[in-house]
Amino acid sequence: MNFRQIEIFHAVYTNGSVSAAANALNISQPSVSNILKHTESVIGFPLFNRVKGRLVPTADAHALFGEVAEIQDRVHALKKAGNNLRHGRVGTLRVAALPALGLEVLPEAAAAFLQKHSDVTFELEVVHHQEIVRALYERETDIAIGNQVPPHSPVSSRPIGEGELVILYREADLPDAPARLPLSWLEGRPFIGSRPSSPFGQLLYTELERAGVEPHEISSARTFYLSAAMVRAGAGVTITDNFTANALAGNGLAFRPIQPPITFGLHVMHLESKPPSMLASAFIDLLGKKIEQL
Repeated sequence: MNFRQIEIFHAVYTNGSVSAAANALNISQPSVSNILKHTESVIGFPLFNRVKGRLVPTADAHALFGEVAEIQDRVHALKKAGNNLRHGRVGTLRVAALPALGLEVLPEAAAAFLQKHSDVTFELEVVHHQEIVRALYERETDIAIGNQVPPHSPVSSRPIGEGELVILYREADLPDAPARLPLSWLEGRPFIGSRPSSPFGQLLYTELERAGVEPHEISSARTFYLSAAMVRAGAGVTITDNFTANALAGNGLAFRPIQPPITFGLHVMHLESKPPSMLASAFIDLLGKKIEQL
């Protein structure tokens, strides 16, 4: 398939009809139909079936679309890079971070960076721990910030800061909370836990076991902000990171760090073969300062 055929297939697949694809590409419907028919004859199998006047992708089309979508994304990135060069922009920073940082710290750092670097564009996304290597390896992001460096991977890293686990609760349930709460405070209380296999979950349950504390776990949640929503709804209390707690506190929610402190490191990661640019390094420094402030 040449690029024009890929473009036509992608447009028909995503828009659902020849007419909608033609409108999206600003070309005639006969052109779309002819190129689509020629594409099917070249590759040797049908891409769509007509069902009640609609074009329904075949199983082969579904399998092909993942590859085609990736090509389209790369072409879009290339067009954006060319547009940046044409307008004299320095470049694009692609940054991925754990959901905890995506709630507040990462967007605030990007906004502060743009005040001094208005010619930069950002592509920000959140990724879970197990997706970091894939996002880097498949060039979806240039740098990633996580709390655990994946072992045995082609990834280089350096520390960027530190976080801390905190207890999140409804303020009305503990209006006179001390500055810090011991893990023993959780004993017997309804508790929203984390996935034990996640890095945060491993840290949390290791510390609970070490302290000999067995909270009454009523549920677990994949993300900390889902746990926080359950706390706000009155289901119980949870343990989260200080970044999530700081972003979500208020409107009846409060948090306290744990005594003794339970901390974790944050690392900026990149492919060994693709170290950060000077621009990316400057942003990393700024992000590190934002993390340190919390």
